[in-house]
Amino acid sequence: MNDLCDDLAAEYGELAERCHALGVNDWTRVTPFYCWTPRDEIAHLRYFEQCAAQALADPPAFRIDESALKKRLSTGEEISAIARAQYAHLDDSSLLSLWQRRCESVIALLRQRNSKDRIPWFGPDMSARSFATARLMETWAHGQDIWDALSEQRPASDRIRHIAHLGVTTLAWSFSNRGMKPPAETPFVRLDAPSGAIWTWGDPATGSWVRGPAEDFCLVVTQRRHAADTALEIHGEPATTWLAIAQCFAGPPAQGPEPGRRNVNHVSRSHLER
Repeated sequence: MNDLCDDLAAEYGELAERCHALGVNDWTRVTPFYCWTPRDEIAHLRYFEQCAAQALADPPAFRIDESALKKRLSTGEEISAIARAQYAHLDDSSLLSLWQRRCESVIALLRQRNSKDRIPWFGPDMSARSFATARLMETWAHGQDIWDALSEQRPASDRIRHIAHLGVTTLAWSFSNRGMKPPAETPFVRLDAPSGAIWTWGDPATGSWVRGPAEDFCLVVTQRRHAADTALEIHGEPATTWLAIAQCFAGPPAQGPEPGRRNVNHVSRSHLER
C-alpha cells in the first residue's frame, strides 16, 4: 500500500504543479472532455476526493451522502453542475488548494489501511488497493483533459501501470455493465511502458490480442481516446469489441469519443521513436 500511495501522491503532485502554473484565462479553456474547463476538472476531483475521505473515515456517513447524490443524479442533475455549484464561492487558486489538502488527507487515510480492507464506494465495496488505484486513475484521466486543453504533451511515467492493470481487470465489467456477455477468450495484452519495459497480461497463445503503447491503452480504457486515434494494434473480435466499450471506472455505461474526437495533438512517444 505504501508504494501505491507514493505513486498516488506523485500523480496528485504532478497535476497540482501543472495547475499552479495555469494563467487566469487557462482556467476557463474548454477541454475535449464534454466541454468541461480545467476548473470543472479540479472541482470534480475535489468533490470525489471529499467522498473518498468520507468513505475511508466514516463509511455510514458516506452511504447516506452516496444515496443523496444518486437521488440528485436520478432527477437529471449533472455531476459537473453539482461540483461546479459546490465550489462556486471559491476562486481558482483557493479551489486548487482545497483539492490538494483533501488529497493529502486521502493519502494519509489510505496509508493506515491494509491492501485487502474493504472500502465502500459508488456500487460494490472495493479493496483498499483497488480504491487507491481508482483514485490514481481518475486523477490521471481528468489531468489528461487539462493537458489536452492546453495542447501539451503530458510527462510520461510508469505509474500508469496501475491504470493499465485496472483496464485489463475490468474487461468483464465493461461487457456486463452493458448487458453483454464477456468473451470466452480473454485477449492477450502486451504494452510498451514509458520506461521501455514490457508489460503483459494473459496468454500469448490466444487468438485475440492488443499491443502497443501503454499510454494509448490507458487513454482508451479511461475513454479519453478512441482506439482508432492511437498506435494500438488490435487483433480479433474479442479485443476489437472490448476496446470499443472499455470502461475502467464505475458508473452506468459511458460513451467514449468517436474517432477523431479528443485527439488533441496526441502522438504517442513510442510512435515518434519508431
